[in-house]
Amino acid sequence: MVSLRKSPARAVRFSGYGGVDMLEIVPIETPIAGPGEVLVEVMAAGINHIEAFVRQGLFRDEMPIDFPQGQGSDFAGIVTAIGEGVTNFAKGSEVLGHTTMGSQATHLVVPQGNLVAKPANLSWEIAGSLFLAGLAAYEAVQAVNVVAGETMVISAAAGGVGAMEAHLAMIKGVTVIGTCGERNFDYLRHIGVKPVVYGDGLADRIRALAPGGVSAYIDNFGKNNRDVSLELGVSPSRFQSSDHRREVELQAMRPSPETAESQTRILAKLAGFAADRSLSVLISGFYPFDRVREAFDDLEKRHARGKVVLGMRPVDNSFHGLGSRKIRDEQELRA
Repeated sequence: MVSLRKSPARAVRFSGYGGVDMLEIVPIETPIAGPGEVLVEVMAAGINHIEAFVRQGLFRDEMPIDFPQGQGSDFAGIVTAIGEGVTNFAKGSEVLGHTTMGSQATHLVVPQGNLVAKPANLSWEIAGSLFLAGLAAYEAVQAVNVVAGETMVISAAAGGVGAMEAHLAMIKGVTVIGTCGERNFDYLRHIGVKPVVYGDGLADRIRALAPGGVSAYIDNFGKNNRDVSLELGVSPSRFQSSDHRREVELQAMRPSPETAESQTRILAKLAGFAADRSLSVLISGFYPFDRVREAFDDLEKRHARGKVVLGMRPVDNSFHGLGSRKIRDEQELRA
């Protein structure tokens, strides 16, 4: 078990719309767990594209913000205190969970219903990165209703959400074709996906890999993917657009109590899949908390394959940043 240590609480805040330079880490009062709530010392927190888009003001109508604003939904950590009426967790419990725009912090308070027990064999960085990308992936795969024996296409399949979609589809016995850049071919083959490069003639290249046809299509990229799906004969009811994904992610960032409960049940499923290795999550960037700007700069430039995670108390800093990514990728593919 990881030992706890007393240290001042800190959290990511931004005080206006803009780029990574708006992000600051500020001291905060350590929150107190009220009735039904749990205080968690965060060990790892995933970061996501949608958080950058919200901070940049791209969704200011759909999600108005009062500044200063916290950031982040995904986290994993250790329970340090419980409020009255909490029965599912105790001090020292290792957990993963979700919160409303505030997980990128050293300490946070959440309702006990937002937490799942962390499987012992699940690393902190994977546990802390599962929620938002995993939820979006789960909802997308459920929406296109794929079944064993079918073939589907996932665009941007090497990204954090796309790779999870691929794994969740393959758990169902579905063959997955993933669109990506050529540098990601080996990675997709490694996880069991048939890679195909973007660009003109995409539908013909997909047909060559799927002589029996394509049943469903998930788009994580936009552009002409809807047209490609129609060219392949995919029913519009089995096409999931990047706009649908954004709706799921935005709702997850500010859920109703009923929605949050459903999301926790999905998170528990994802944790189980990750623990038994049927869902493999590649952590391509693991940044110390103090380097949150660098982490988002990496993510926003879309160099990242898989997930980028903040570590509040990282021991191994050997694979953060772009300079070491090629080495890191090669290590993952040889594993």
